[in-house]
Amino acid sequence: MKVDQKDIGRKGQIIIDSSGAVKSMNEAARDRFGWPSLDDVKIEELVPVLNIEKLEEEKLVPCFGKEKSGREFPLFIRKSSFELDGGTYSLLLLQDIEIEAEDAAGTYAREKELADFKFALDESAIVAITNRRGIITYVNDKFCSVSQYPREELVGWDHRLINSGYHPKAFMQNLWSTISSGKVWRGEVKNRAKDGSYYWVDTTIVPFLDESGRPYQYLAIRSEITDKKRVEKELQHMMTRLLDVQEEERKRLSRNLHDGIGQNLYSHLITINRMRSEKEHPLLEQMQQEASELIEEVRDISWELRPSVLDDLGLVPAIRSFLSRFGENYGIDVKFDCSLFGRLGIEKETTIYRVIQEALTNVRKYAGVTEAAVSIQGTDTDGSVHVNVSDNGRGFDAEHDEPGVGLFSMEERARAVGGTLEVHSEVGKGTTVSLELPV
Repeated sequence: MKVDQKDIGRKGQIIIDSSGAVKSMNEAARDRFGWPSLDDVKIEELVPVLNIEKLEEEKLVPCFGKEKSGREFPLFIRKSSFELDGGTYSLLLLQDIEIEAEDAAGTYAREKELADFKFALDESAIVAITNRRGIITYVNDKFCSVSQYPREELVGWDHRLINSGYHPKAFMQNLWSTISSGKVWRGEVKNRAKDGSYYWVDTTIVPFLDESGRPYQYLAIRSEITDKKRVEKELQHMMTRLLDVQEEERKRLSRNLHDGIGQNLYSHLITINRMRSEKEHPLLEQMQQEASELIEEVRDISWELRPSVLDDLGLVPAIRSFLSRFGENYGIDVKFDCSLFGRLGIEKETTIYRVIQEALTNVRKYAGVTEAAVSIQGTDTDGSVHVNVSDNGRGFDAEHDEPGVGLFSMEERARAVGGTLEVHSEVGKGTTVSLELPV
């Protein structure tokens, strides 16, 4: 006797003896025929128009069943006979044609919905599917169009075929570690087409997981953003040029203040001192004091605009000098830790200096502390310089508080030299500004 295991529990099952008396019905059969009890139930009452004795073994036959209420319904029936304890029994497997039709309609609707989703996805995105080892098993027409590879040259290979070499190893390692752990990865990727040209795609990779929670394939959905990246590059170039012009103007004004107005005021101070040495007068003393204060203010303004030590001696002496003046003027003790040796180039040094300057200005205005910390660390492992400015002050809610002009300026400066800037803050626990720059 052959019984399809898929039928168990899903379709009606009735066991009858050689006289046609019903000995057993599963729940599906009870529900369909509406017979809660089997007392004195004959198969003729359930399937009145079919002679069960003459039914061929293992043959699917259409007929009509009859509910206890008298309503008839179409079904398929298959008989499998067997011997038990010296008696002959038959297992009748029933398939309700009405339910099967509903199931088929539902399956068709689901399959059509999936087909519609696939059509919409293929029309709007660059799509690829790979197995767990990253071997491409499917690409849509848009993938072929943007990469300029025919489908037969892509399927069976991995994505190294279109690798541009632009991204560092750490970038790809992060991608693979993310998706292989079952998490969705999102990012922007630069690829190389078959003709050698480059294109950018905004990418989302979704892992499909098996019963054990391990990925068995990956779905990559991409949209081309080459034009967007080109515009971003042009804007970054413009911003870099603007910052360069701004720094040049700061340098010019700083020099003019120091060498022009500052020197003139100093000459006046010398003249006043000579006059005081010849004749004592209260106005001369007042003039001397006011001239000294003006000279100090001019020096402070000149320093804020552009410290000459930054151009002459480099970043570290400029930072040390700035922190000394900052502590004297505002009563905030800033601990400085630096493992940087040598010059970085004036653009990167200016960026680091301005970020530290702006971050400490925010500490002075908003943190409400008497201590802060600045660190500059150069690393050999990733070829980057890491800068941190931190305090344990008031902090702020980054999700709800609007970022100010100072933060925008720091971010643009970092971006202009290929770096990244992040701000982490928590109310009551302080703020940390982190800058990372490639060497």
